[in-house]
Amino acid sequence: QVQLVESGGGLVQAGGSLRLSCAASGRSFGNPVMGWFRQTPGKERDFVAAITWSGDSTVYADSVKGRFTISRDNAKTTMYLQMNSLKPEDTAVYYCAAKYGSIRFQKAAYAYWGQGTQVTVSS
Repeated sequence: QVQLVESGGGLVQAGGSLRLSCAASGRSFGNPVMGWFRQTPGKERDFVAAITWSGDSTVYADSVKGRFTISRDNAKTTMYLQMNSLKPEDTAVYYCAAKYGSIRFQKAAYAYWGQGTQVTVSS
């Protein structure tokens, strides 16, 4: 079982930066792939980025490439999402997720989810 807790959300002006964190814990945590997704009211939860356990492979949604960076600190079992050059369309609830096996961008592939953290970008 894996427990995930996000933090770091908030209100920022367009062009600004935020860093989200996801703290993972669990008796059998292992070495999962971890990812970030985001969701706005009335819309599907969309993939943002994912990273393998070793950190040697990452994938990003086209909408965030070049602006967001995913990373992880396995000693702290924490994952991060550095978000730069934020745009109003990045406003969403951001969710941390984990899965075992290969890296994927489909939300159905992720078995474990955090409660989400709100990111609001004002214009």
